[in-house]
Amino acid sequence: MQMKKKWLVAMLSVALAPALINKPIMAADKDDAGHGHDYRTFHADGKIEYGDIGDSYTSDLVMYLAGNQFMVMEELIKDFQSKNPDIKSVYVETIPPGQILKGQLLQQGKIEGKDTAMNPDIYASVNLGHLKQLKGKGKMDKYMVYTHNKLELMVAAGNPKGIKGPEDLARDDIVQSHPNPLTEGIFKFYGSEMLKDMNLHAKVTGGKECKGCWAVEGKTWFTERHHRETPHRIENGEADVGIVWTTEIVEAKTEGRKIEGVAIPAPLNKQEKVAYAIGALKEGRNQKNAAKFLEYLATEKAQDIYAKYGFLKASKEELSLKEIPAPKG
Repeated sequence: MQMKKKWLVAMLSVALAPALINKPIMAADKDDAGHGHDYRTFHADGKIEYGDIGDSYTSDLVMYLAGNQFMVMEELIKDFQSKNPDIKSVYVETIPPGQILKGQLLQQGKIEGKDTAMNPDIYASVNLGHLKQLKGKGKMDKYMVYTHNKLELMVAAGNPKGIKGPEDLARDDIVQSHPNPLTEGIFKFYGSEMLKDMNLHAKVTGGKECKGCWAVEGKTWFTERHHRETPHRIENGEADVGIVWTTEIVEAKTEGRKIEGVAIPAPLNKQEKVAYAIGALKEGRNQKNAAKFLEYLATEKAQDIYAKYGFLKASKEELSLKEIPAPKG
């Protein structure tokens, strides 16, 4: 009887494996850093599918967005679809915008071995320079700024190392985990600038640019894909502190994760510079739906949703579409 039970459990495990592979991977799972939420299809009936890359070719609205707003998407898209019931499916990818630009918009990209569409309806980045590149390629004309963010330090619950601010990144008794400087805008454009402002860049990074690596052996780790790996490393005792967005602190606390934040004062937190820019691609299949979403982003409801997750609201002037400045050179 015991052997029969073991056999049944084994058979059920095999049968259920495909479903488990496609289940939503929660950020709190011990061996996961939040990657499971990177590719989602939102349906008007409330169903959410994870990892169906082919939907980038077929959905009624396809958006490739800066990954650090992943936590906002479920509530935001649900509200948007409630106001636009004709848009039955919305495919949303949330990974570093530099990776999207170079690996999916300017050349054919693959995700988990599958081709992904090169012509999403909408693209957003934390760096207007990315949109300027698209303008230079004739792929995008107009943009707007729709939200803001700021830098903060993430530490373990209780702050066991007694970290008080960014000046503590000079300490030799802490292990750091930061977004990589190659593909993650948070560090490439903002975190690195903050360190340079404090004359700490060389010490913290060792002058190294890489990803999924030790920049300074045993002291500073650069993440592989995106900065959501940092809370995972802190929780697992692999790091003491990391530069993240304030919104990540808010999200982690909402999930009940064992981390907390240490504020970075302005102007070091770069809140005056961090602006999320978004625009519709001229090659997108769903031009009307893209226009509807951009219009929706400018509403009070959409702005309130972003603010709920720790983002800073955009001004009325920022929320109006304008011409993308011509790229230099």
